[in-house]
Amino acid sequence: MSGYSAGSDCVVLLHGLARSASAMETMEQALTDAGYFTVNVDYPSRQHAVEQLAPMAIAPALAKCRAEHSPAIHFVTHSMGGILLRQYTKDHQIAELGRVVMMGPPNQGSQVVDNLKDVPGFEAFNGTAGMQLGTGEQDLPRQLGPVTFELGIIAGTRSINLLLSNYLPNPDDGKVSLENTKVAGMCALVSVNVSHPFLMKRQKVISQVLHFLQYGKFSGDNAAHFVCPAQLTSTLARNVPDYIPK
Repeated sequence: MSGYSAGSDCVVLLHGLARSASAMETMEQALTDAGYFTVNVDYPSRQHAVEQLAPMAIAPALAKCRAEHSPAIHFVTHSMGGILLRQYTKDHQIAELGRVVMMGPPNQGSQVVDNLKDVPGFEAFNGTAGMQLGTGEQDLPRQLGPVTFELGIIAGTRSINLLLSNYLPNPDDGKVSLENTKVAGMCALVSVNVSHPFLMKRQKVISQVLHFLQYGKFSGDNAAHFVCPAQLTSTLARNVPDYIPK
């Protein structure tokens, strides 16, 4: 962690379902090189429901950031990691919460879960938390409400899993459709031609993550920015549309 110094902002990294902290190591190194103190969380994503996983993963990470006296605590999440953060911030306030980048988050759930949840073996592989990620109004993602923090979303539009893409509205990343990554209250959205499993490893994504953490917006012509509660007093939020979920 040679890139950061005492008092640097902290970035907490949260991996997705059926993965581990090692999946976020490339992203972690880039953040460290950029001067952030990083906490790359490993949590048992298939062993508990989201309501239990969220405090289990996030509370110890916050303690590590605070031990470093970080003035701001940012989050970079992949897939279900974003749902953990939404669950945690619904139940707890993070006074130092800075900016958040979610990569491929199922913020409105995934039709993959809708269609495959009753298939033998699906629950065994994806666990209780995976079963919570459907698109129904009763499913967890639809119950969490708008976000109130400064959020940028990176959505993949390339799939290497054509079987799963058959269940998803295009464009999609093979696990989550672009439309279902969106959530009310988000500040920015950018799409990248990257598939779900590789979002946290590709340089074009890493560059967008670093840009949003520094400036509160994405770069490039296909980046969209919205009025969001967390930026209402900033110049970025002026003269941009509000995002209204469908």
